[in-house]
Amino acid sequence: MNRTSVPAYAAPAPKAPLERTTIERRELDAHDILIDIAFAGICHSDIHTVRAEWGDGGHFPVVPGHEIAGVVSAVGAEVTRYAVGDRVGVGCFVDSCRTCENCLAGLQQHCTGELGQVGTYNAVGRDGRPTQGGYSTHLVVDEQYALRIPDSLPLDAAAPLLCAGITLYSPLAHWKAGPGKKVAVVGLGGLGHMGVKIAHAMGAEVTVLSQSLRKQEDGLRLGADHYYATSDPATFEKLANRFDLIVNTVSAQLDLNAYLGLLRTDGTLVQLGVPEHPLPVAPFALIGNRRSFAGSLIGGLEETQEMLDFCGEHGITSEVEVISADRINEAYERVLASDVRYRFVIDTATI
Repeated sequence: MNRTSVPAYAAPAPKAPLERTTIERRELDAHDILIDIAFAGICHSDIHTVRAEWGDGGHFPVVPGHEIAGVVSAVGAEVTRYAVGDRVGVGCFVDSCRTCENCLAGLQQHCTGELGQVGTYNAVGRDGRPTQGGYSTHLVVDEQYALRIPDSLPLDAAAPLLCAGITLYSPLAHWKAGPGKKVAVVGLGGLGHMGVKIAHAMGAEVTVLSQSLRKQEDGLRLGADHYYATSDPATFEKLANRFDLIVNTVSAQLDLNAYLGLLRTDGTLVQLGVPEHPLPVAPFALIGNRRSFAGSLIGGLEETQEMLDFCGEHGITSEVEVISADRINEAYERVLASDVRYRFVIDTATI
């Protein structure tokens, strides 16, 4: 495949609406695969990036999208992992240095080498060109940075697993959610609903902590054992010292000290959402009960494949609303209004 133009949806400048355009994909190198993208999920990170909410930097115009599912349509001369027709996904990064301690340990998301973790979009690749994401019809990627999607998972509902799925699977696995553990998921949105499904499948006792009881029926259907409204002050009294693990999926200014009070001795609150402003934590909220406040990003390549296989085995997918590409800007507004249950996915055939 020579360098060629393919259709895509891009934000031409910070805070600008996305619009249809064309972008160039690189020539297919020896270890590259060409993916015909079938579906691309819309992540809140896409919105943060397009609206420059994480700082003024960026490589505009930018094509978002790091929840990519599709089919291999061509392979480089030395590709061994995949063949034409294979079902594959690409997540939040498309390269890393491959030689640092973290990369060698399978923690490519924490690459400390000179190249660093190369984001699927809004980053700069080895060729010195800005990377462009999955709101497009095709993607060229090194075979090592693609993941195999189990045949049991439909591509549209599997696409969000490449970000939302691994974002929840990684901390739940790392902090050993399972039988005998009490896990709370803060927020029942695009991330939170995946946390409920995965923690339930791991065997943990799962509680949803949501602002209201509006989604209680959904939460219980998805696998939660309990559901509480955080707008009710009594919730924090009733659940004090209750949980082994709390995963906070929301990108909002929460009172973390109140949530830390829900942890039992040696419990951990893991921050996953990335709000625009810092979140203050009082030392005494940690000192009591030897609690921990931690963060988690996504997962490395091996763990992401492990997550996909786990989801394939347990029949776990995202709850999705499939949209045409001309509704992307509308979908962004609906995400901000929490008007989606629970992940928008773009049918890239409509681009």
